[in-house]
Amino acid sequence: ATSEKSGELICHFDFIFLRRIEPWEFEGFFDPRELRKETCLLYEIQWGTSHKTWRNSGKNTTNHVEINFIEKFAAERQYCPSIRCSITWFLSWSPCWECSNAIRGFLSQHPSVTLVIYVARLFWHTDPQNRQGLRDLINSGVTIQIMTVPEYDHCWRNFVNYPPGKEDHWPRYPVLWMKLYALELHCIILNLPPCLKISRRNQHQLTLFRLTLQDCHYQTIPPPILLDMGLIQPLVTWR
Repeated sequence: ATSEKSGELICHFDFIFLRRIEPWEFEGFFDPRELRKETCLLYEIQWGTSHKTWRNSGKNTTNHVEINFIEKFAAERQYCPSIRCSITWFLSWSPCWECSNAIRGFLSQHPSVTLVIYVARLFWHTDPQNRQGLRDLINSGVTIQIMTVPEYDHCWRNFVNYPPGKEDHWPRYPVLWMKLYALELHCIILNLPPCLKISRRNQHQLTLFRLTLQDCHYQTIPPPILLDMGLIQPLVTWR
């Protein structure tokens, strides 16, 4: 649908935010320690200079949730190339290589759209095709970052049906897990071998994270990142 205000053409979706997800859904989908199979997408859309934000959520169906978003976007709006559109995704899993290719195709057909993606976990991050898919997305102009405390807090306040008075009480996930995924994302971006190994023998066991760094990691990853992880010691100058 389109509307005209002060001579400016504004395009927008023909939907409203139907519902917030429940706290147990948010915790189950976005806990970085869990390896849940399904993917949840929370997204925000802004058009042009408007300060209004459209929010909605989606999950996997027979298609991956990224494909569902692309199809919904194409079906529910009239594309206006002259109006810039900013989209922010909060994904419980990063896109697989096939979805990465589909996202690139979508953005090439909608050049006025910019996309920022925050992810809670990296999907099969040791798979070479998935790693290349994320690099291709970044090289095409997509911003990809690991969700940190501000993003979790933002999602809790804006997407979750939290109990009255509990707007500050989102599940406090250990920051270490966020840093581990962020370190691995740097390895992907820099085209380095995987340094993060994740294992779990069965559904009821704890997820094990293990770092295995090679010389190329120490030589290529920016020192401030290694320092923040405690993987190197700060330089001390003696006088």
